[in-house]
Amino acid sequence: MDPTAVILRLATATDAPDIRRLIQVVQINPTGLSWKRFLVAVDEQGKLVACGQVKPHNDGSRELASIAVDPAWQHQGIASRIILCLLAENPPPLYLTCRAHLESFYNRFGFYSIPESAMPIYFRRIHRLANSLHRLRIIPEALCVMYVSSPNP
Repeated sequence: MDPTAVILRLATATDAPDIRRLIQVVQINPTGLSWKRFLVAVDEQGKLVACGQVKPHNDGSRELASIAVDPAWQHQGIASRIILCLLAENPPPLYLTCRAHLESFYNRFGFYSIPESAMPIYFRRIHRLANSLHRLRIIPEALCVMYVSSPNP
């Protein structure tokens, strides 16, 4: 596995099943997975190894979402490459939701945690639901909502 040989490209309709499969493997939110919004990373054989998208919401907000890397390819900078490319193509303001332990990872790209009072309705609902489930020990970790208002210098 050579991370320097991984190519980023726009997703095609044929990538849709692989995107869904990867989202399921890494256990993140499986809603709103329209392949048309995805950037994918493929290895030398053309196998999808990572993906990400910017997802619009009905309240007008946009979310950096579905950042997923195949476990065998994690910790090699592929997620960072996808995020930087998505940020270049989709300038802020953007929101994201992530597991609390990933907050420092997203800080590197200019995202910072915001209080519930600053969240658009969609994110406020998700935040309340996820953190209620966490308090009930149904999910293992709290959810963090983050925001970036200008490109990272």
